[in-house]
Amino acid sequence: MMNLSKKIVKLLIKKKNRISFAESCTGGLLSSVITSISGSSKVFTLGLVTYSNSSKINVLKVPKKIITKHGAVSYETCLSMVKNLNRISKTNISVSITGIAGPKGGTKQKPVGLVFIGIKKGNKTFVKKYLFKNKKRSLIQKATVNKALNLILNFAK
Repeated sequence: MMNLSKKIVKLLIKKKNRISFAESCTGGLLSSVITSISGSSKVFTLGLVTYSNSSKINVLKVPKKIITKHGAVSYETCLSMVKNLNRISKTNISVSITGIAGPKGGTKQKPVGLVFIGIKKGNKTFVKKYLFKNKKRSLIQKATVNKALNLILNFAK
């Protein structure tokens, strides 16, 4: 993870890009991994941990009807999170994460390990869905951050 973080920070500095995160199930781990790199203050602007539905609604301005209809862990919520984060932060790249880190809280439709990662750069936005098989909370969080770092690296190039 550290090597990826270093690569990302170097690349963002080189491209004079700034980045922001809105995290839910990772609880700030992505922000922590990036800010542990020297020089990250040149590129890292904002990291929000919007863990509760009310913080997603009140801070990130995710419409309540999206969460009511699709749930906090959904493509639609993740998309709204990343778009609104981008509006708030005005960064070149914005990343949102929402998921179920477990070990409890999963359902048949939305099992533990289900995660959505959204990225927005300029007018390009996408959301990827992952299902991590390992049901251990810390491993799901680490795997999510690792996927996010890989996506950021590919997107930032």
